[in-house]
Amino acid sequence: MTTLTVTAKGQVTLKQELLKHLGVTPGEKVEVGKLPDGRITIKAATPRRKISNAFGILAEKNTKNITLSIDEISKLTRSGWADKKWK
Repeated sequence: MTTLTVTAKGQVTLKQELLKHLGVTPGEKVEVGKLPDGRITIKAATPRRKISNAFGILAEKNTKNITLSIDEISKLTRSGWADKKWK
């Protein structure tokens, strides 16, 4: 667990390791939710991966003989397949 310090203005700065975990880069937004027990949730406000990341996969070697079912394509899409290598 990471401990953060609250400034005099009531602000908290997230450490780089947390921002990397969220997939957030400078200029992007995060969403914060309040839970009834005093905890909060935080997540990237924008999708973690961009569809444009998938375009390069078409140029990779050994992709000519890949056959995927609709279910496999759906599963890969839901899991953020654009940045992952698959066989």
